[in-house]
Amino acid sequence: MDKLDSIVTSIIDQFTTRAVKGKAKYGVDLDRNDLTLLEWIEHAKQEAMDFILYLERLKFKLQGE
Repeated sequence: MDKLDSIVTSIIDQFTTRAVKGKAKYGVDLDRNDLTLLEWIEHAKQEAMDFILYLERLKFKLQGE
């Protein structure tokens, strides 16, 4: 297998670091079975909402606020 490019390697490293920190902070990982499908959807929705806020902040920054 060819070596992965630096961008892919960086993202994999970031996911790994995030997973380790999340497990340490919350004591659970994505293999958990204590959430319903609706609760998983709510978690994803909250993350997506944060993402939109970050994009809007960056947009304002690029426009010179």
